[in-house]
Amino acid sequence: MPIYEFKCLTCNEMVEFLFKNQDETVALKCPKCNGEQLERVLSTTHYALGAKTPKGTGVTSKTRSCPSGSCTTYDIPGPTR
Repeated sequence: MPIYEFKCLTCNEMVEFLFKNQDETVALKCPKCNGEQLERVLSTTHYALGAKTPKGTGVTSKTRSCPSGSCTTYDIPGPTR
């Protein structure tokens, strides 16, 4: 069941719509101003790697100098291959 995020072009309100299946029709109206001019926006993603992750073991990053400027490496906790 995907959730799609839209921005109302009339009042700039962000609105989410849940689609239960691909054949479902949903009235796309802004709940704040009843505007029908909505633009779909790219939603940010969120994830969790485990239910019991100790504090301080989240994603870390290291930035170093590279020939092209700077490079960043992200260390994401979790099982390795």
